[in-house]
Order: sequence, then C-alpha cells, then structure tokens
Amino acid sequence: MQEPSDPREFLPLPSASFHVLLVLAEGEKHGYGIMREVEDISDGTVRMGPGTLYGTLKKLLEIGLVEESGERPDPQMDDQRRRYYRITGLGERVAAAEVHRLSTMIERSTLRRLTPRFGPA
Repeated sequence: MQEPSDPREFLPLPSASFHVLLVLAEGEKHGYGIMREVEDISDGTVRMGPGTLYGTLKKLLEIGLVEESGERPDPQMDDQRRRYYRITGLGERVAAAEVHRLSTMIERSTLRRLTPRFGPA
C-alpha cells in the first residue's frame, strides 16, 4: 500500500480512531489497556466498548495507521491471546494533523462569541 503524501487525506478522524491513536502514541498497548487509557485521557467521558475498539483497530490496521506488535512485554506474565498494537509513522503524522486541525478549529470557532452569552462550561 502506498502511503498518501499528505496525512490530512485521512481527516477528519472518527472520534474512536483519534482516541486510539492518542493512546498508542504513548506506547504499545493491548486492547483492554487501550480501553482503559481512552477512558483515562478523556476524564471518563469516553468509554469504548470491545466492539467499537476492535472495529476501530481493524480499520486502523487496514489503512496503515497502527500495526500489530509481535513483541510481548513478558511472555511469562502475559496471556498469549492478547494482541499488542502500536502506532505507525503514518499514524503519528495523521494524529498530529488531527490535533492541528482541531486546535485551529477551536481557535477560530464561535466559542469566543458564545462564551459571554452562555458562560464557561
């Protein structure tokens, strides 16, 4: 598969994909670890169930943003059925492009105009 030259071709990312990429940017994780970390980085506002997680991972694997890791932290202490995932270089560039897109959108948004009317959240 030929990598697109511009990671913005993948944008906007679905929320679940963005959360998974953010978690994997911190290092390799297995499925349950990804679910816990997504909940943690979102302060509990995002809870990803197994169906959403594994559907998202399947899609991210297909498009080359994540890959399955053949390594295990400690095979003696780990369940052999667990699969570990890591972000690819392309995945890192796509996640960074999404962060930039969202940051720009927030900076330019009408929130500045809405804040005086509605107050902070």
